[in-house]
Amino acid sequence: MMSPGIIAGMRLWKRWRSEPQIAQLVTLMMASRGCSIVGSDTVSQRMSSLPCQTRAFMRVSSMCRETLTLRRLGPGYGRSLSDTPQDARSGREARQRIPGGSAGSPARPPSDDRTDTAGPASAAPARDRGTRPGPAGGPGRRTGPGEPSLGGNFWTDVGSSFKEAGMAPKHPPSAGRKDFAGADLAAMAAAAVRQAPTFVGLCDPELRPCFLNAAGREMLGLGPEVDIAAYEVLDFFTPAHRRVVETVGLASLSREGRWEEQLRFRHFTDPSRETEVRWSAFALRDASGRTIGVAALATAISAFDPAERALHGQQMLLTSILDSIPLGIGIYDRSGDLTTSNQRLRDAIGVARLPSRGATSPQRWSLYGPDHRPIPPDRHPGARALRGEAVTPGMDVLSGGRNAPERWMRISAVPFRHGGDEADGAVVVVQDVDDLKRAAERFAAAGAELAGRSRFFEATLSSIPDFVYAFDRQRRFAYANPAMLALFGLSAEQMIGKTFADLDYPAELADRLDGHIDRVLGNGATVEDEVFFRSPGGEEAYFAFLWGPVYGEDGSVESVVGVSRKTSERRAFEERLKRDEARLRAATELVGLGIYSWDPATGALDWDDRLRAMWGLPSGAPVDMEVYEAGIHRDDLARVRSAIAACVDPEGDGRYSIEYRVIGRDDGQTRHVATSGRTVFDHGRAVGFIGAAIDVTAQRRTEAAVRTSESQFRSFAEHSSNLIWIADPAVGDITYRSAAFERIWGVASEEGPVALEDWMTTVHPDDRDQVERALDSVKTGEVAHFEYRIVRPSDGSIRWLRDTSFPIRDEHGTVTRIGGITEDLTQDDTRHVYVVSATVEEARRLTGLARSAGYRTRSFDGARAFLDIAPLLAPGCVLVDLRKARQEGLSVARELKARSITLPTIVLDAPDAEVASAVTAMKAGALDYITLSDENTLRTALATAIAECQAGARPATRDETAGARIARLTRRERAVLVGLIEGGTNKTIAQDLGISPRTVELHRAQLMSRLNATSLTELLQIALLAGLSPTQTAGRTTRKAT
Repeated sequence: MMSPGIIAGMRLWKRWRSEPQIAQLVTLMMASRGCSIVGSDTVSQRMSSLPCQTRAFMRVSSMCRETLTLRRLGPGYGRSLSDTPQDARSGREARQRIPGGSAGSPARPPSDDRTDTAGPASAAPARDRGTRPGPAGGPGRRTGPGEPSLGGNFWTDVGSSFKEAGMAPKHPPSAGRKDFAGADLAAMAAAAVRQAPTFVGLCDPELRPCFLNAAGREMLGLGPEVDIAAYEVLDFFTPAHRRVVETVGLASLSREGRWEEQLRFRHFTDPSRETEVRWSAFALRDASGRTIGVAALATAISAFDPAERALHGQQMLLTSILDSIPLGIGIYDRSGDLTTSNQRLRDAIGVARLPSRGATSPQRWSLYGPDHRPIPPDRHPGARALRGEAVTPGMDVLSGGRNAPERWMRISAVPFRHGGDEADGAVVVVQDVDDLKRAAERFAAAGAELAGRSRFFEATLSSIPDFVYAFDRQRRFAYANPAMLALFGLSAEQMIGKTFADLDYPAELADRLDGHIDRVLGNGATVEDEVFFRSPGGEEAYFAFLWGPVYGEDGSVESVVGVSRKTSERRAFEERLKRDEARLRAATELVGLGIYSWDPATGALDWDDRLRAMWGLPSGAPVDMEVYEAGIHRDDLARVRSAIAACVDPEGDGRYSIEYRVIGRDDGQTRHVATSGRTVFDHGRAVGFIGAAIDVTAQRRTEAAVRTSESQFRSFAEHSSNLIWIADPAVGDITYRSAAFERIWGVASEEGPVALEDWMTTVHPDDRDQVERALDSVKTGEVAHFEYRIVRPSDGSIRWLRDTSFPIRDEHGTVTRIGGITEDLTQDDTRHVYVVSATVEEARRLTGLARSAGYRTRSFDGARAFLDIAPLLAPGCVLVDLRKARQEGLSVARELKARSITLPTIVLDAPDAEVASAVTAMKAGALDYITLSDENTLRTALATAIAECQAGARPATRDETAGARIARLTRRERAVLVGLIEGGTNKTIAQDLGISPRTVELHRAQLMSRLNATSLTELLQIALLAGLSPTQTAGRTTRKAT
């Protein structure tokens, strides 16, 4: 029977038909296996010129399972993919040293053993030795890590092969026969490859198919004309087995240089047909050890017994499971050989024999116990299991070597027996627990450190006199230091888990403190407060406390920590101090005096802080005569010096009284100071002086303001028909306004707002930014002309005003006041047209037409934008363009009608609009309906409709008044009003807005005042008239307002 190697060589004939190439192929086949061909001197010289693909085919033929037994040339035979180029060179050198190894002369045959004791195969670890299956899945023979070792006489083996096949040669060739040329062997190899009944395939180093014999094409259903280069290797297998090849086979082939498995081929012609094969793939190397491709052989075993296939499937499933679980699992036989294992065990242990059953390298296998002492081989869990001992749950060992990092492993082992008492083997399980072990060590160290810190903090909190405690999210005490426990006379077990109510706090105080806890838990705020409390032991005192949040890992507040301190003594002292300060402040403010003394002999001064403040000095600043004179205005200094000289003259009465100006040293302010005093004489010599000073700056400024006011009134006399106003920008108050204010604003001048900020609330919200910018420019010295609207506080109507504002300067040119002349334009400004259009271009066009007719126009880009501000608009008419947004445009007329807003509506539509459209618009509330054709017709029709619309404008109704009042509300007041409309109570509104019920009550009272409502019912009626209504929320019950 011919071997697959010979068959594979013969099959090459189909792809390479030239005789020289076949000769080269056969020669490379045998040279790659360390063999020589007698009489092939010429072909061996052509090996270097073979193409890479031809050399790959030769490697396939030479590495077949039942390869033609040729004469072995020496050591280095049968390497695996992991052999190094150095090993290959050693093999070549060994072959060259054998006589006739490269020249084709006969050599002395080696011994007839089955193991090459001189080559690397004999030194391979026991885990690499296995049994290769024979033809058709039958038993094979023991091999090394590479290909089967070829031993014995070449011709004897050939004879035996022929006998086994029933084809004993009539004339066995001899070593000296000259007619057995390399070309004959090449032809035989080509025929073998072509006629082989098994699958023979070749891939390049990138695993791309480049050759497939006829038997392989038949298995896959590929005709001879099909180019296999168009496929990938994975395409040959069924989907389930494709994943096995991709995840397991390719990794094993890359790692070990070979892979064998039982797989299933697909059939490209008949999709329902599959072929089960025994598959073997291995890497091919040339003479230099370089990988030149991958060969694959497959034998069909579809006809095997189904039980065997089921068993093999279970084995594959078990192998897949073992390779998938995160444990190293292996089975050792009685002699200590590793017979079955997954990759995790091989990676973890790195040896195939147990330490107690054979010599191993200490660099690959070093185990240490928790005490860091070496573990003897006989104490290894596997060795103990082979002696019949079960090692569970396992032994934690520190594994590592000289060149490997140490890691903690947990090794378990149990014996298994086929029968009898002796163990037939051992099952070893290895788990990497290094991360767990080291994490436990770190956790223990952290726990010890945390315990130490906890003891330190507990001792610290126990030693301080303050009361330290904490609350959980249920407002219960979660911690209390000894001082806190002593205050209540309770133990930690009695106090922890209790609330304020449980500890008999007064209900009002408990609610107050619970509110503070909720505030801290709600927004992480820090709360500081002071309360009066009577402890269960009868102690009464004021307690000041500070509470803050404790954040969890997720950033939320998980608890509240607080510290309290008795403040009764401090509070009593502060009360006394406040009373004394109040008396002293009352006395000094009553007379406004600063007391000082002066020593005429030394010039030393002693001032109080009030006098220092007059000179612009900070409290406690040192003073002397130089500082004193430096603060006096230079125009007044000579006069002051004369007065001082007169008061120390013994000939005089010693009186000193003068008023002068002082310029503050630090603040630069000019102050008017009036001072008086008396000199003390002793034997005609001035020995002391005591005086008092008062700041009269305010009086002088008042006098100046009166004079300025008279001048201003004379300047504005011609504008008396309009509002004249004056404001102080530094203080932010309006200092004067004329009687016209009452006519324009509707309230008496003395009842109007004094602060500019309060006055700004009467300005229309859309115009406030403009007014503020104009006033800011006036403060810098510019004159501003601007128009704006106000919402009259008296009736909520809108009025247009024109203002001319200007700065008012003092004698130094500094702007100290601002003034203005305000003209009411409302009576001349009733011709308003509001354009509502969905397109900017049409809005601009309609606005231009209305403006050309003499109307004031304003455009809106949609119905919503218009309706939001409609209650605040001045009387006029509305132009609604229906051409782009019909339903939205019709909603304008409906909403104005529903809200009782007096703004007549003119509807504009396309020329081709139907009569039904006009009827719909008129029913919606439109005053007129115009179709847009040419611009001249539109201009005439629009002018007529707007005139009729303006004639029908009515005064503002109560609804508009209510809307204007609500528009002036603050955001918080409006939110409270909405809550009342929806039936909320003070408490529920406070919860919704995040404020206290007391604050809601204050806002409610302010609402009643600002909307002129005398009861809650009237307040809600005003809101409903303004268009506000309760929110219709599903499942919500309306609550009665309190």
